[in-house]
Amino acid sequence: MSNDITVKKSDLAKAIGNGSVTDMLKPLVREIHLFDTFIAGTSYLEDKSVLAGVRVDDKVALKREDNKFDDKAILVLNEEGKKLGYIPEKDNEIFARLMDAGKLLSGKVNGIEKQGSFTKIGIGIYLVDY
Repeated sequence: MSNDITVKKSDLAKAIGNGSVTDMLKPLVREIHLFDTFIAGTSYLEDKSVLAGVRVDDKVALKREDNKFDDKAILVLNEEGKKLGYIPEKDNEIFARLMDAGKLLSGKVNGIEKQGSFTKIGIGIYLVDY
């Protein structure tokens, strides 16, 4: 079959040894766009200066959080792991279920809009598929 992947045992052992297995898998990774939303809670950040560094096309990490206000809370973190806010509660139920089932989701900034002192950051949510 033309879609088969053939890797010699010696090549695989060498890749594991030098840590390049991730590089071997990158061509197999697909990001499937699921939904567009915005980052909620930016007004409540302790350090709002983190928002100044956000740019369109930045990747953001999504992480489940144990939260007493929302049992489906999903944190949005920048590339340095700093908190930007949350997926809005009205949008997070299905994404929380996917993440709880072991699916990897990621995000990408697709818009930034200043509205007075408020910064609205739009993001796309993606399913990372192998």
